[in-house]
Amino acid sequence: MTRIVSTLCAVAITVLLPVAAPANPAPKTQAAKRDANALARAFMLEKMAAKRIPGAQIAVVRGGRIVMSGAFGVANVEHQVAVTPDTVFPINSATKSFTGVAAMQLVEVGKLDLDAPISQYIDGLPAGWQAIRVRQLLAHTSGLPDIVGGNGLIGSGGEAAAWAAVKALPMESVAGTRFAYNQTNYALLAQIIDKQSGMPFADYLAAKQFKPAGMTHVRFGDGFDIVPHAATPYSFYGAGHGGAVTTVLGRWRDDLPPFTRTGAGMNASAREIAGWIVALQGGKLLTKPDSLTRLWTAETLNNGTPNAWAMGWPVVRAAPHRIVGGIGGGRAAFFIYPDDDLAIVVLTNLVGSDPQGFIDEIAALYAPSIAGSTRN
Repeated sequence: MTRIVSTLCAVAITVLLPVAAPANPAPKTQAAKRDANALARAFMLEKMAAKRIPGAQIAVVRGGRIVMSGAFGVANVEHQVAVTPDTVFPINSATKSFTGVAAMQLVEVGKLDLDAPISQYIDGLPAGWQAIRVRQLLAHTSGLPDIVGGNGLIGSGGEAAAWAAVKALPMESVAGTRFAYNQTNYALLAQIIDKQSGMPFADYLAAKQFKPAGMTHVRFGDGFDIVPHAATPYSFYGAGHGGAVTTVLGRWRDDLPPFTRTGAGMNASAREIAGWIVALQGGKLLTKPDSLTRLWTAETLNNGTPNAWAMGWPVVRAAPHRIVGGIGGGRAAFFIYPDDDLAIVVLTNLVGSDPQGFIDEIAALYAPSIAGSTRN
């Protein structure tokens, strides 16, 4: 998914990871559930070796509980610090799924209307922005220009200059006509959540999601912040090599200004995200019967076709074996299979590892019918 901006410092490092045999389909017996866990661990080790991923975590949710959690490799290559179950990884744009839940929580208590124009909640908007609906921010169908460019925030520097610059730009499309991923949508949602909840969005998420879900290690922050127990991000995209893919592992630094962190700012562990999924599906975070359905139903464009996103959640696959999830930074992803009673979380510290590309293979170890499904 889209990142804000990152700088890299390439350093020559050798990463040694064990190689495991390829995973085989899991049988359907009770013993096979244990076998599926072993196969998932072996699969992760194989992927880490193939992609040269320094460190990773996996967690699997089935039947309303965490059935497997694993930590692999190193969180920091330079000092050979091992990944533990409590290591937190930047999840980047997967943060947007948490923001979607926050919006739906405010809907449940009557403080937010997804169909209301955003001008109902935010003052001083350009005339062309005022009729955009809240749900169109969540689903990236607003048509707004992006407050983030190729080199970070647009404007002459800082939040105020970025807002002045983006508000002076024309709309990129009529609201509701097409999907266009950008960070302006979620920066505006931060303002709405702040105002309607009566507290900064980070405090709101801490009180209404992290605490009920038992997430004690999760933190907001970017590459310039000190985040306890955080894995160091790496990549093989070297700024000193013209931005091309190299064989040299280098550090990766995300620059995520605080006002954009509803879109890409969380650091969390796979085990705690899995616990959050359990809490979400178990009615601890959303209490009304139709809230999850509304949260995970793709927004409909003006021409009647389904959008690529729901309310803060990408609809990774509509059918068969529906998937909604969170994907961030080319290194973090969690998939929920609502019709298969299954969820998989994979976090890594390698930009470009793209776990969203192989989570389906892990899911097939637990639900073999998923194998061979086609992404929509």
